[in-house]
Amino acid sequence: MGGHAVRPELEELAVPARDALVREIEASGAFDDDPVWREVFAAVPRHLFVPSYYVGVVGGYERRWGESPDPEARERWLRGAYQDTPLATLLRDGELLSSSSQPSLMAQMLAALGVRDGDRVLEIGTGSGYNAALLAHRLGDDDLVTTIDLDPEITESARRHLAAAGHHPAVVTGDGARGVPARAPFDRIIATCALPSIPPAWPAQCRPGGRILAPYATGVIALTVRDAGHAEGRFLHTPAYFVPLRGASRARPTPPDVTGLPDEAVQNDLFRFLLALTAGSLDPREAYEVWERTGRPQRERYGLTVDGDDTRAWLDDPGGPDVWPPPSGQD
Repeated sequence: MGGHAVRPELEELAVPARDALVREIEASGAFDDDPVWREVFAAVPRHLFVPSYYVGVVGGYERRWGESPDPEARERWLRGAYQDTPLATLLRDGELLSSSSQPSLMAQMLAALGVRDGDRVLEIGTGSGYNAALLAHRLGDDDLVTTIDLDPEITESARRHLAAAGHHPAVVTGDGARGVPARAPFDRIIATCALPSIPPAWPAQCRPGGRILAPYATGVIALTVRDAGHAEGRFLHTPAYFVPLRGASRARPTPPDVTGLPDEAVQNDLFRFLLALTAGSLDPREAYEVWERTGRPQRERYGLTVDGDDTRAWLDDPGGPDVWPPPSGQD
């Protein structure tokens, strides 16, 4: 896995590269909801969390790493660490198991999380540890941050990365769908992996009035917790594609049969979102009828209601005519 002793010439390059990334994120509007995050992203060095990563090339992946004997390759690694792109950090048998998310999407999600001083935060999906470091820096108290991942290789390397950046939050190896009851209750829960459903353990481990932010059906849902068994909220406007949550076996919905539907719809990200959200409830033709009838809605018109084990998706109004049970094949 290599150490964290980054060469001095690379440290000099890192500062302007990080500043350029922060300006790019700022231009995207991701900091608008909570400008404090601009200072946090400017302070936390992403390259410490991706000592190596993989970029897609024809026929597979190419590894970039900061300890390459080739100075040009080391510089490519550093510049790549400060691109506003997701970085694949763990491949096993050709399967992507972990990545460092796109920084501007991370910033949007962190700003939407609505963290306040003193909040206890649980992160589901440790990844490289970068997101946990951003949270720890923002809160100014490592003990307020708990992060969990199923894979011990991921949690062990994240601990090293976090320590190199001067942070020591609670890093737990376990099934994120079960939360971390020993560290509950939390004020905020943020997931950085795609979900087939909202695990009941999350609202149960969140204080009333707390917030849960999680990727779901190629979007990001922001739920407000009413009590241990109930949460409700709307999607952010942004699309989001994340590595799936692993753990207790969860069936994946089969891809929808879109034969006969207009190409314009099939290729439209917002229609694909509706298909993912209503899989098993609406067939693709029914989904297309809803999409056209309701004016091709943006993501933020949709929401979720969580009642214990039951999750319902809805458009515009949780008590309105367009309400659907969750995708089939879920626990």
